[in-house]
Amino acid sequence: MCTLSKMKVAGATRRLVAFRGRMMNEDVVNMEIRKFLKKVGVTSQREIEKALQDAAAAGKLDGSGPLEAHMTLEIPAIGLVHPVSGKIALE
Repeated sequence: MCTLSKMKVAGATRRLVAFRGRMMNEDVVNMEIRKFLKKVGVTSQREIEKALQDAAAAGKLDGSGPLEAHMTLEIPAIGLVHPVSGKIALE
């Protein structure tokens, strides 16, 4: 169970999240999540673009319709398994 509390530090109020008995700074956690997701987004886009170029060069891509895409976000330490599916249009 998570609870929120506020703590005054150097004149600023920081929101802390209690998770499994440990206090975490919510601002720090949010920033770290955003940095991780930016890295995932940038590197994933590069890999998809490279794979599309390679497939087109090899004649494996007819360009007729969207490509199905699937990925899974996993954080084993907290038991998170989050599948994401979608389509990538080629036209």
